[in-house]
Amino acid sequence: MAELDRLFKLMVEVKASDLHLASGCSPMWRLHGDMVPLQDAPVMGPELLMRLIKEILPPSNLKQYEEIHDTDFGYELPGFGRFRANIFMDRRGPGAVFRLIPAKIMTVEDLGLSRSMMKLCYLSKGLVLVTGPTGSGKSTTLAALIDFINRNRSAHIITVEDPIEFVHENKKCLINQREMYANTSSFKHALRAALREDPNIVLVGEMRDLETIEIAIETAETGHLVFGTLHTTTAASTVERIIEQFPEAKQNQIRQMLANSLKGVIAQALLKRMDGKGRVVAIEYLAGNPAVANLIREGKTHQIQSVIQTSGKAGMILLNDALLKLVTARVVSADDAYIHSSDKEDFQRKLAQSGISFDMSFSTSDVQRDNLRPVTIRAASAPSGAQSLSAITTASAAAAEMEEGEEGDDALRAKTVVTDDFQSFRQKMFKKNTQ
Repeated sequence: MAELDRLFKLMVEVKASDLHLASGCSPMWRLHGDMVPLQDAPVMGPELLMRLIKEILPPSNLKQYEEIHDTDFGYELPGFGRFRANIFMDRRGPGAVFRLIPAKIMTVEDLGLSRSMMKLCYLSKGLVLVTGPTGSGKSTTLAALIDFINRNRSAHIITVEDPIEFVHENKKCLINQREMYANTSSFKHALRAALREDPNIVLVGEMRDLETIEIAIETAETGHLVFGTLHTTTAASTVERIIEQFPEAKQNQIRQMLANSLKGVIAQALLKRMDGKGRVVAIEYLAGNPAVANLIREGKTHQIQSVIQTSGKAGMILLNDALLKLVTARVVSADDAYIHSSDKEDFQRKLAQSGISFDMSFSTSDVQRDNLRPVTIRAASAPSGAQSLSAITTASAAAAEMEEGEEGDDALRAKTVVTDDFQSFRQKMFKKNTQ
């Protein structure tokens, strides 16, 4: 077993989304949106960190890292899940970030996606985009949509990912998942090849360059349903980003193609729940219709927001309105919703109109004060004659649980995860650091 497997198992136990390793630093993880240090964990020097990484790094990725000091790959720990890994070099030495990809794929029902969004999965052709900043749950939403198709249609699905994150088993569909560099040299080559592989649905993990975007639009126009992602925050900015990727002389042609092919944009943000039970997604949804197509064709993308605002009956919703619903339902705080809002002045007005007070002078420490305390490591009692274990105690609202039959603040108790994996890992790392 690789030494990092011990931290990966621990990561799953405490429900962290990411593990961060950096030269000259102790490990940290992201717990319900916050970066939390693993206290009393050993500082990792560059030589030690690289030695740990090489235990799980595929040879092709090691070669790429040595050439350009950056590489992405997927790593699977049976029984715990998959991890999307990025290895990089900074001024101190090597570093790594591991994103946990749960073994269980969340369904569209789990995510609470609307019927309008589910209808996208029954389209025979067109372009559907899931957008949002890094860490907003785009991969989870895409996986849920593909899973819905897999359960309800008899189709051929091809995915091109960097790396493969969620693994889909065939249900009613045949699914071929291709990973960058392991199975294909580039997104554009894989997309070109997909047209000769008889697909009904094509998923592009990331539309990261002009040529990939162009091929994806062409694929959508030629009778295929294409899903893709972009790092944009709203539906309108997504359309603008696509068009602006192209030279000015070609933008009018792309507007025509996009107007015909765009069927939906799901722009999302991920926020901490007030009850500390993880995070919740807020979604802006744009459905492709004749009015939207005309705006794209005529270069009036700035009016898309107005169309969304007046098309609630069609299932469309602005991000600010989705955030306001979460605030009024007391699912998320007004402070956190404000941070994620796309138009902050508009969101302040909506809060005021709803009678929700909002203090603009809030600070990060104020917001986090009652929600999170550091993750600490302490000794836990063990049975007589047994080796003492280490306990990782998350004394925070994010890890707190309500005692059955009790109410109020006193009902919150810290969730304690006791494991010997970290004790073993710490001892081995300390030994290597001192050699």
